[in-house]
Amino acid sequence: MIGPDDVRAAARVLDGVASRTPTITSRTLGQHVVLKPENLQRAGAFKFRGAYNKIAALPKGTPVLAFSSGNHAQAVALAARLLGSAATILMPGDAPASKVEATRGYGAEVITYDRYSEDREALGEALAVERSLELVRPYDDALVMAGAGTAALELIEDAGPFDTLVTPVGGGGLIAGTATIGRDLGV
Repeated sequence: MIGPDDVRAAARVLDGVASRTPTITSRTLGQHVVLKPENLQRAGAFKFRGAYNKIAALPKGTPVLAFSSGNHAQAVALAARLLGSAATILMPGDAPASKVEATRGYGAEVITYDRYSEDREALGEALAVERSLELVRPYDDALVMAGAGTAALELIEDAGPFDTLVTPVGGGGLIAGTATIGRDLGV
């Protein structure tokens, strides 16, 4: 469980590190809609916010592990590099080559697995124990959720107030952070 103070604390950690992505407007839906293009964020996705917030909270140089087919992989690899930590990333063997290469390009060791016959969570937990790595989960971690919520905090600060806040949902980390700060700010 996270609270709005956790999102605000994450914003302080990310200040000067994460890009404060712009807001753009659209009238395509017949309403005034404000968008926040997080594809312009470092590593190409909002995932950088949570990864950096999590790794920054660890003792300096703590080696980390993540599992992801792309955006979280790249985010953890970049955040780890910026914070002086080694990163090992479990990626499915059929992950897009561009995602694998980008992850390696940020300095991470990439280990592949078969997503159809192997369990990434079990593999990740075993590898974390074997190598003494801190597992950086893609969404179900309080620091990751708080970091993700900073995108909504910026959106509201830069272009609010809003009647409605809409966010995509995958694993749940972004919606958890967004709902937490949105509710606190009256959306």
